[in-house]
Amino acid sequence: MRPNNDEIRVLYERNARALVTYACSLLADFASAEDVVHQVFQRLLRGDIELRTSPLPYLYTAVRNATIDILRTRPRNVPMAGDWFKNTTISHEDVILLQYALRELPEEQREVVVMHVWGQLTFEEVAAALDIPPKTAASRYRYGLAKLREQFTPVTKG
Repeated sequence: MRPNNDEIRVLYERNARALVTYACSLLADFASAEDVVHQVFQRLLRGDIELRTSPLPYLYTAVRNATIDILRTRPRNVPMAGDWFKNTTISHEDVILLQYALRELPEEQREVVVMHVWGQLTFEEVAAALDIPPKTAASRYRYGLAKLREQFTPVTKG
């Protein structure tokens, strides 16, 4: 399916923020994440790539592949920079805490959590994007949330 420019614009407006957040979860760099998402949409606009019947999982796959290409050429110890969650309603301090908490998750759990929560993909769509079974996506999500809960459970004084 080759979408027209208006369809691509709507896809971008609805999903760019979540795709950038997803790319940040892999790259830990907001500017690079934005670049990756823009590159994917530029390729769509040029007609270099076509969308499948369900465009959202494909967009996540394209962003993931583009980030992997960047990571192959980047030094291993790149510091975390930028806010993943630009223009959110939570405080800057909470954003930083959440970024670090997500960074502590294994990559496969972090990917699923970000896709499902911020991308609002179903487990079937996450599975299609990552080429894994839907039950695996759901279990990675559960494990990831459990680890996040452990990190954010308040300590009771006693």
